[in-house]
Amino acid sequence: MDAASVHLAKRTMLRDHLQRRGIRDRRVLQAIERVPREKFVPEDSIDDAYSDRALPIDCGQTISQPYIVALMTEALALKGGEKVLEIGTGSGYQAAILAELAGRVVTVERHANLSEQARRRLADLGYGNLRFVQGDGSQGFPEEAPYDRIIVTAAAPVCPEALFKQLAEGGVLVIPVGIDDEQMLERWTKQSGKLACQSLGGCRFVPLVAGGD
Repeated sequence: MDAASVHLAKRTMLRDHLQRRGIRDRRVLQAIERVPREKFVPEDSIDDAYSDRALPIDCGQTISQPYIVALMTEALALKGGEKVLEIGTGSGYQAAILAELAGRVVTVERHANLSEQARRRLADLGYGNLRFVQGDGSQGFPEEAPYDRIIVTAAAPVCPEALFKQLAEGGVLVIPVGIDDEQMLERWTKQSGKLACQSLGGCRFVPLVAGGD
């Protein structure tokens, strides 16, 4: 895609797939506008980089559709300065959006080659507020806990208890929960040590798998 085609595709995505479907957080929209999604998809998918659908990447994983990325990011209610834990680095696209909006991002990926590809990609794009961890995302990353926000980009049958424990007081956790075609995007908040859940609608993600490569 040339620069003009990228600009047109991005503006169409923002207007038709995000704003018209209810994404209102201006900071989220601006972050998505700044991040070059075409840098995160395989070469043979570049023409579809701004289509509103998930695209395959290495290791049988996917880069989520733009609307879901925007919805999950908006649900985190980032104001700037937060420490965020991301489970499932994948291509690094969601991590780049988070890096635009938060103070620090720790992103965990079970596939070592995906983690390294994302690290190089985001370094080339100039992001310096991220830490890349290769390991079992279902266990979170207690070394840097607690986290103001946690986002999980793979579906678990139930939210792992380890993630609840690593969520700071007043924090927000966004995760798809369920199996196969019966998944629900959930937003958990922690207040006075208690957890409350809000449903954000149906979704479909690859499964969260315990363990490394």
